[in-house]
Amino acid sequence: MSSQPTDINSIRPWRTIERRKSRKIRVGSVEVGGDAPIAVQSMTNTLTHDVEATVGQVLALQEAGADIVRVSVPDPDSAAALRSIVDQVQVPLVADIHFHYKRGIEAAENGAACLRINPGNIGGQSRVKEVVAAARANGCSIRIGVNGGSLERELLEKYGEPCPDAMVESALMHARMLDDEGFHDYKISVKASDIFLTVAAYHQLADATDAPLHLGITEAGGTRIGTVKSSIGMGNLLWAGIGDTIRVSLSADPVEEIKVGFDMLKSLGLRTRGVNIISCPSCARQGFNVIETVKTLEDRLAHISEPISLSIIGCVVNGPGEAMFTDIGFTGGSAGYGMMYHAGKKTGKTDNEDMIDDIVRSVEERAEVLRGSREAAE
Repeated sequence: MSSQPTDINSIRPWRTIERRKSRKIRVGSVEVGGDAPIAVQSMTNTLTHDVEATVGQVLALQEAGADIVRVSVPDPDSAAALRSIVDQVQVPLVADIHFHYKRGIEAAENGAACLRINPGNIGGQSRVKEVVAAARANGCSIRIGVNGGSLERELLEKYGEPCPDAMVESALMHARMLDDEGFHDYKISVKASDIFLTVAAYHQLADATDAPLHLGITEAGGTRIGTVKSSIGMGNLLWAGIGDTIRVSLSADPVEEIKVGFDMLKSLGLRTRGVNIISCPSCARQGFNVIETVKTLEDRLAHISEPISLSIIGCVVNGPGEAMFTDIGFTGGSAGYGMMYHAGKKTGKTDNEDMIDDIVRSVEERAEVLRGSREAAE
């Protein structure tokens, strides 16, 4: 079974996204910036010093495809727990540090791959120097995290309110604190809960530095509204080529953040992990229950990590056309059956009663072929 062209931009230039040029850093084994794939990350919500619970959540995120996971390190017990957590997971961990510089030093020494800090709130240049020394000695990168809800008092007095100029000035001021120590392995974020503020700040920051940028709409809300807000704001930036790593902030199971993040990148052709289902909203023409079928397929195909496109269309109006551009397709017909497609070509009829099993089997077979090709190339 042949696949569709992998470089669709060569034949459809209007799909091209030219990524902003940034320098490359490492977060453990993961490259961030430059030509590296856009990394998807989330954050645990367990008490970090509860090693068993935190490891369990990190492993769930890892299984969902997370490239990087952040954990909060607010106290000595959490910093000490990092060593045991790091030893039990494969994904690089970012230690979230606020206010106490010693937690940053401890986290670096205990295996964190990156420190998320705001250099201005850990005690001035002398303490930044100590944190940088620990990061450098342990091969640890740094994320400068600026948040619209916690800007410095002097910047709020200067600008009157959180605004793009204030956020970017804060970010660049903190970057200079690291640059002054000869440390350049850092990425920057300028997040806010306001979409307009966030997007404007990132556009401005992208022009002011070549540091990799971590994207997010902070405190975006629950699964539905948070997904919408994040998709509008981060999708706008990603489409403009801005962003080297992303986190979708949802008041939900952190695994949902990874799912939404990958779906966002898949929609823009920036990452291709897992099955991308193209399906119709259904109408009176449908030859089967599209909505329930798609729900079932999402569950049964969640274990597939290979990039496969699948079209599930209720009738023959758009079904054959969509199937031409997907690896596998199913189009509803009449009299209780539909048509299967592989690489845009008809492969035969399938009864509605059997279609889910047939589709799953076809996707798994395609995944096995892709897996074998990848392993042979390695």
